[in-house]
Amino acid sequence: MNEIHVLRYSGYRPNERPQKFTVKGREFEVSELDGQWYSPDAIYFRVRANDGNYYILRHDEGQDSWTLDAFRANRQ
Repeated sequence: MNEIHVLRYSGYRPNERPQKFTVKGREFEVSELDGQWYSPDAIYFRVRANDGNYYILRHDEGQDSWTLDAFRANRQ
């Protein structure tokens, strides 16, 4: 898992969903939230970034840390 920096949107609750994220110095904008699910310790977001690829971002709520858990290239 890669630790990443995430800029979050906060609506009626804090850290509602990711807006942008940075991996190894490269910034990506979230163009679509494709799915969201919960585990006892974390929230997972499947997002499509402005590069057309899909990423699964994990937010560990107890540690308030983010990781990149998966990547899938968009095949067109």
